[in-house]
Amino acid sequence: MKKYDVIVVGAGISGLLAALTLSKHGKKVLILEKGRHLGGNCNSYMVDGYQVDTGAHAITHLIGGPLPRLMDNYFDFLPVFEDYGHYYIRTENTFTKVPSNLKDFVAFDVLPRKDRLILSQTLTKALTLSSFGIDLSDQSVYDFLPKSLSKDTYDFVDTISGFLSGMSMKETSAQRILAGSSFVRDSITQEQFDAMIGKFEPKKRQSTESILSSILPYHLRASLQSRMNKVAQPFTSLERLATNKVNYSQGYPRKGLKSLLNAIIYSLPGTVEIKTECEVKSILVQDEKVSGVEADEIYLAELVIYTGFATELPKLIKDLPQAYKEDLKGIVHTKSLTIWLGLKQELPEFNYTGSEIWFKDFAYWATPISNYDPSLAPKDRQLVGFSFVIDSSQTEEHELKKAYSTIFRALPNIEKYIDMQHEQIMIPEKAAVTVNGKFADIRTPVKNLYIAGTDTDKRSMGITRAAYSIIELLKLLNEDGNLH
Repeated sequence: MKKYDVIVVGAGISGLLAALTLSKHGKKVLILEKGRHLGGNCNSYMVDGYQVDTGAHAITHLIGGPLPRLMDNYFDFLPVFEDYGHYYIRTENTFTKVPSNLKDFVAFDVLPRKDRLILSQTLTKALTLSSFGIDLSDQSVYDFLPKSLSKDTYDFVDTISGFLSGMSMKETSAQRILAGSSFVRDSITQEQFDAMIGKFEPKKRQSTESILSSILPYHLRASLQSRMNKVAQPFTSLERLATNKVNYSQGYPRKGLKSLLNAIIYSLPGTVEIKTECEVKSILVQDEKVSGVEADEIYLAELVIYTGFATELPKLIKDLPQAYKEDLKGIVHTKSLTIWLGLKQELPEFNYTGSEIWFKDFAYWATPISNYDPSLAPKDRQLVGFSFVIDSSQTEEHELKKAYSTIFRALPNIEKYIDMQHEQIMIPEKAAVTVNGKFADIRTPVKNLYIAGTDTDKRSMGITRAAYSIIELLKLLNEDGNLH
């Protein structure tokens, strides 16, 4: 039986970040992954000459957020991020930026003028309540809205809710809309990080903020630098009504998601061992304290970090408290579909960086990722990803047919330019942010067994949410005397 300081179950982004950080604190770490590949939803692979990501992504909170804190303190190699660009709305007749403040909203003629006024008043009310410390997490977006809006407006709000939570506006909290639109922001300064984690001396290198700034065209650097400076003197939520930008501090990694994954793997020290195609069958507990795991053999450790689905934990451990198992059942999952289309040429419809949203009937979120890096597609061709939240009660074939129909309705000429098509169906987050949905605690009832991942932290989404969970994990490990 081999013994380690830490065993990490799962080699998705959360598991790899957990292994990286703990190994940099001097731990001997074993990562066990049941699949063949590392990275989970943070990965890229080739399809007919195109490099597709596992789902369409935007990396959020790159200024003052959790991922830059982890990169600055633990990475030996930093990926390069391109400025993300803007968010747009596409309809049959228009293509315009998504409004992120009241000034922009006045000119947003995609929705009726009366509805824009009502939504502006509703947003002001929500931000005012939030500013006074009133938690809107238990109130749905639908309940918060007046009931006199047009169908297009309800469809628009429902679409925004779906992409921020994976669920409809009736199941998405009003607080989630505020946070997802960057009106309410959580930042982590280096001073806060040091206070949570304790004394730790990372290698000195160029910061992620300067990396992000260095690759921008010269005429954009000043605006980005001004955004960086504002982190030290953040606006209040109400002040952001006039100044907010929905693409605040967002980026896309040059060379695709795989470049971020490679940066993590490159940064892992020799004290980390990785075993793929090695499924954990049970987590071993002795005297109410974790002692290791059983996989292809028995592995012992005084600390186990579980980064799989928290809902699966009762299958791996006998005799968990019934109340704890019932709480885990309250975690809500949603499914997403991403359709990647390789195009024979660059189309004028995708002459932008950022994302577009189609919200009529079946909403999508689309991103032409080869606009960030032409090497992601063959020469003079273009790669676009279309992501949908799909109905789990319908067959995958039904949802796939409906998705293609939506794309061809939104972009009638695209079909004749398709060179490659590839579909992915996945669970984008291990817990959806819903009004009644539960999240797992990082600490478990078993001593020295911790959970990390997107089902333990509801802030932001995707890779950024995973990074939040890792920082909270490090904080709790430090408090429990298990970090240094």
